[in-house]
Amino acid sequence: MTHDSEIRPFTIDIPQSDLDDLRDRLARTRWTVDLPDVGWSRGVPVSYLKGLAEYWRDGYDWRVHERELNSYPQFTTEIDGQNIHFLHVRSPEPDALPLMLIHGWPGSIVEFLNVIGPLTNPRAHGGDPAEAFHLVIPSNPGSGFSGPTREAGWDINRTTMAFAELMNRLGYDRYGAQGGDTGAVIAPGLGRLNPDNVVGVHTNGLSAFAEVSPHEVEELTAAERARIEHLAYLKTEGSGYAMVQISRPQTLAHGLHDSPVGQLAWIVEKFKEWTDPAAELPEDAVDRDQLLTNVMLYWLTGTAGSSANSYYETAHAGAWSARERSTVPTGVAVFPLDVSIRRTLELEHTIVHWSEFDRGGHFAAMEAPDLLVDDVREFFGKLR
Repeated sequence: MTHDSEIRPFTIDIPQSDLDDLRDRLARTRWTVDLPDVGWSRGVPVSYLKGLAEYWRDGYDWRVHERELNSYPQFTTEIDGQNIHFLHVRSPEPDALPLMLIHGWPGSIVEFLNVIGPLTNPRAHGGDPAEAFHLVIPSNPGSGFSGPTREAGWDINRTTMAFAELMNRLGYDRYGAQGGDTGAVIAPGLGRLNPDNVVGVHTNGLSAFAEVSPHEVEELTAAERARIEHLAYLKTEGSGYAMVQISRPQTLAHGLHDSPVGQLAWIVEKFKEWTDPAAELPEDAVDRDQLLTNVMLYWLTGTAGSSANSYYETAHAGAWSARERSTVPTGVAVFPLDVSIRRTLELEHTIVHWSEFDRGGHFAAMEAPDLLVDDVREFFGKLR
């Protein structure tokens, strides 16, 4: 690890010229044309995207959300040659358990804004002060204010080691980890790396690398069989974005880095596909301003390419493949459209807590923060 272990306070301060440039680009978008009557079946319809981009240009106020983000203590430090940005929100309760919250793609620290208050200060949110957490919420290397990665090689295992070093640097030798999406790989990775330090791992959207054999399918519940069908969809028609990011992230990056509407479409499609299926549009599942703030963290930091590159690095390092079974107590929250199946997950994790919910989706901390907070409290309540 680097010798420069200083932790520096950080404040987001986007130059006005960057915001003016964004508005100018949005005003000059060259729009494509939809085929009639195809809806969302081929991706984001231009009729929908035009309306969202217009609101982004004329209705959305970045400065409001910049102030909200800056209301939480933020820091940067250099680990393994890479800038790492993180929120560090300490609880007013002295005996709070340190907990790292880890986002995935196309998420960011913005995903967790709705859960910071209830988790750090349950006393002020109708909860038990004995259930409080000190939160560490990093921007993944190559994402957001962790900035573009500076060299090749930042796969998921290297990120896991960097996050372990971050917790060590903050003086936390006993802590929990929570994550969804890529975070649901990094969080268990922290447990495998430091089983003596990580008291428990809580995940949402956790999926197994092992397959369910044909004879096992008959023993599954109807809900589990539906998850296998959905997983098949995700591996075929639902995997286009991943195949591009795994194979040619740099080619993709030119378009997303130059066109805010391109960046918006690339991310908002996932908020349509992965959020609660009961929601007709992405903003029916998550707050529209919060969705745009999440997109802003990609646009303003120029991290379309480096965040996509993490897929390339991880796939080419073979780091997605099956791992040895973790001995760390693991909790799994299953939201609609998650493909978690307990019997395959138990081959890789020591599962001591399992919850299934009928609302929410892939971005659980944004979509159903109340459910996620309660589940995190319940899981770690047994491990404090």
